[in-house]
Amino acid sequence: MEPTNPTSHYSTPTRLLAAAWIVIAVLLILDVLVRGEGREAWIAGAVLAASVAVVYLVWMRPRVAVTERGLRVINPLRETFVPWAAVRWVDVTDVLRVHTPQTIVRSWPLRETKRAKVRDNMRRDAGFLDADHDEDPAQMRPVDLAARQLRQDAERYKARPLTGPIKDVDEAGPAALGAEDAPQAMVPVEVIVILAATVVMLVGAVFLT
Repeated sequence: MEPTNPTSHYSTPTRLLAAAWIVIAVLLILDVLVRGEGREAWIAGAVLAASVAVVYLVWMRPRVAVTERGLRVINPLRETFVPWAAVRWVDVTDVLRVHTPQTIVRSWPLRETKRAKVRDNMRRDAGFLDADHDEDPAQMRPVDLAARQLRQDAERYKARPLTGPIKDVDEAGPAALGAEDAPQAMVPVEVIVILAATVVMLVGAVFLT
């Protein structure tokens, strides 16, 4: 079976805010480069560039990606690959959760923002409310729709599973390499490089200018 482009679930408002800030920060950096002078300009430019890196890691990059081999739960600093065989259930409390035999994987960006709904979800998780799996999709909250879609994806992919270890990073992400039936988590090289470059840039701007 040929790999396909993964379907991704993410917070659209958060991504729009992230994109807006990145555009603003880039314009401010250009202004600093054109009109700024001296050490203060270098520091201001480095701080703005660092803010772009942080916004990308915290708001732009996180998502849950559906692949033919499993789920990529991408959080700001860590990525967890959950093979379809390990997906037992997907639900929502304050955030979207993927239940596996070994652990519960929480998705940082996919969260419920309505406090009353969070309270109901917590009470349902504690057994004080009955689960409503027949809720009308048209009335469901966005994160609940995402959880519902992921449960359907799990059923579909489990019906025609791909077997064997994953050897290609493009197939299901870096955390999936060598995975079989259990979740695997890692700090991606991308995150390490961005954080290291940001620290070096800030230190250089403060102490070397």
